[in-house]
Amino acid sequence: MLNTYENKRLWKYILLAFALIIASGSLFYTNYLARNIARSERTRAQVWAMSMKQVISADDNDFLPYIFAVRDSSIVPAIVTDEKGDIQTFKGLDTTKTYIPPIPEAVKDLNAPHYDPGYFKDELETMKAQHAPIKIMLPRGYWLIYYKDSDLLTQLKIFPYVQLSVIAAFLLLAYTSFNSSRKSEQNQVWVGLAKETAHQLGTPISSLMAWIELIKDKFNAEDDPLMAEMENDVKRLEIVADRFSKIGSKPKLEEHSVFDVVEDFVNYFKVRVSNNISFEINGDRDLVAGLNTPLFDWVIENLLKNAVNAIEGKGNITVHIGTNKTKDKVIIDVIDTGKGIPRSKFITVFQPGYTTRKRGWGLGLSLTKRIVENYHNGQIFVRDSELGKGTTFRIILKNIRYNEQT
Repeated sequence: MLNTYENKRLWKYILLAFALIIASGSLFYTNYLARNIARSERTRAQVWAMSMKQVISADDNDFLPYIFAVRDSSIVPAIVTDEKGDIQTFKGLDTTKTYIPPIPEAVKDLNAPHYDPGYFKDELETMKAQHAPIKIMLPRGYWLIYYKDSDLLTQLKIFPYVQLSVIAAFLLLAYTSFNSSRKSEQNQVWVGLAKETAHQLGTPISSLMAWIELIKDKFNAEDDPLMAEMENDVKRLEIVADRFSKIGSKPKLEEHSVFDVVEDFVNYFKVRVSNNISFEINGDRDLVAGLNTPLFDWVIENLLKNAVNAIEGKGNITVHIGTNKTKDKVIIDVIDTGKGIPRSKFITVFQPGYTTRKRGWGLGLSLTKRIVENYHNGQIFVRDSELGKGTTFRIILKNIRYNEQT
C-alpha cells in the first residue's frame, strides 16, 4: 500500500512537470512572436519618423503624396514632442478624446467628442514607459517620437495567460467533478460492504450466544470467569456488527461523559494486548459531548491499535481528556511512545489504503476520520510526532455543557 502512494505521488510530480513544460512552451512561443511583432512595430515607427522628417524638409511637393502614403501605412499609436516636451502632433489615438469641436464650449454636447489634455498626458507616460523615443533631427532643433504597442501586440502578450487561466479553470472543474463522482461511488461501495458485513455477522453471533448458554447449563459454568470473558467478546462482536450497520446512516448522538466512555473501552482493550504496554487515562471527568458510543469506541479502538503497532517492545499509551481555553471544545489526546510519524505523512496517514504494515489494509485511520468528522461533527489530526519518540493524535468535539450554558 505504501508503494501505491509513492507511485501516485510520483505520477503527480510527472504530470505537474508536463503541465509546467506546456505552460512554459506556450509562454516562450508567444513571447517569441511578441518580440518579432515589437521589432516590426519599431521599424514602422522609425519609418514614420523618417517620413515626418521628409514632410518637413521636402522641397518637391509632388513627392509628398508618396511620403504621406508611407506615413499613414503605420498604425502604431504615436505622439511627437519637441525638445521642450511640448506635443507637436500625434497619430493612432482615441479620436473621441483628441477632437477639438468647432462650436463654443458652452453649447457643446457633453456626450460629443472633445479634447482631453489629461488623455494626452497619460498616453505619453505610457509610451515613455514602454519604449525609448525615436529622435529626428530638424534644421532647428529636434523632435522625439514616442510610440506604444498596438492593440494586437498587447492582446498577444496577455493571450497565453488568459488561455492558461481558462485551461486551468476547466481542468480544476473537471478534476473536482470527477473526484466528487469517484468519492460518491467509493462511499456507495463502502456503505454496501459495511451493511453486508453486519448482515453476515448476525448469524454466527446469534449461534455463539446460544452455544455459550448451552455450555453454561451443561457444565454449570455460570460463574466461570472464562465464560464471562467469552460473553464480553461476543458482546464486542455484536457491537462491531452494530457499527457496520450504522455506516451510511446518520447515527443518533447522545450526551455522554467522554471520560467514562473512553475509560470503559481502554479497560476492555488493555487486557487484550501485551503486558509490555501500559495504559493511562487522565483529565477532566465532567466533560460531556454528543457521542454514538459504538462508533466512538471504534475511533478509540483504531487509535489504540495504531499506537500499539507503533510501539516496539515496551511502551506507554496515555489518553488525556481536557478542554481548550474558551471551554467550548472537548480535546482528547492519544499519546504513544512509538516509532513516530514523519511530518510529511501527517495528512497521508488518514487516506484510505495507507499503511506501513505488511499485512495492513490501511483503513483504520481513514474510517476513524470519517466517524469523527462526518458523524460527530468533530476534528481529528496528528497534533505532534517525533521519529523514535512517539505520536499524539488529537480529537476535538463540541463541549455540550458549555453550549448549553451559553
